[in-house]
Amino acid sequence: MKSIFLKKQGATPKNKVLDFLITYSELDYSLKEISKYSGAGYSTIKLLIKKLEKDKWIIPTRKISKIVLYKLNIENPEVKKFIDFYWEVIENEIKWKEKGKSGHKEDYIYAPSVGITMSAKNV
Repeated sequence: MKSIFLKKQGATPKNKVLDFLITYSELDYSLKEISKYSGAGYSTIKLLIKKLEKDKWIIPTRKISKIVLYKLNIENPEVKKFIDFYWEVIENEIKWKEKGKSGHKEDYIYAPSVGITMSAKNV
């Protein structure tokens, strides 16, 4: 199921990865886990992670044998701004959905169903 953010901003591999890492930011993940849970292809993840790591959007947290685990770099000012943008997109869509309860047909056009991401901010 696509999150509100992905429905609104597009389900690109980068958006999928960032959506996953923001929503489940408590832990660190291997490339295989990021691929599996974000829905992006493993080969694409391998390339994307290199770029995200170079730009300091993600950081390696630890290494288990040959497996490197990564986490979103919430200390990076760009990442902080992106996280704010991420939640703003979701909150705006929720507001559209709530406004749709008024009964105006045009309000329903912009109101995708609220997914799991809505509750993730409050975790």
